[in-house]
Amino acid sequence: MPFEQACPRSLTAASVRSNASAESGLYGISNSREWIFIGEADNIQASLLRHLQEPNTRMMKRRPTGFVFEVCRPPQRPFRWNALVREYQPSCNRNQASGLVDSPAGGLVDR
Repeated sequence: MPFEQACPRSLTAASVRSNASAESGLYGISNSREWIFIGEADNIQASLLRHLQEPNTRMMKRRPTGFVFEVCRPPQRPFRWNALVREYQPSCNRNQASGLVDSPAGGLVDR
């Protein structure tokens, strides 16, 4: 099942502040060619802003241009995260050595 929000918003600090929720949930980051990352966070807006402040990460080097999000209660987040990662197969959620997807408890996902 895709993200509830179908059309990505611009991944800029101003757009994130205006459009992203400060609630618990999941978010997807993309560019025109691919889904780059799907994360989960207690505060979606803060996590997206943090990504923008880290320009040299593997994810930001893929030149993300958009984001989508959905509010989700913490107990349901890992299940929804797994479903979204399986559906979208974002490049930066894959473990480089094995090709496997990092789990929500792993290092790539915001907590």
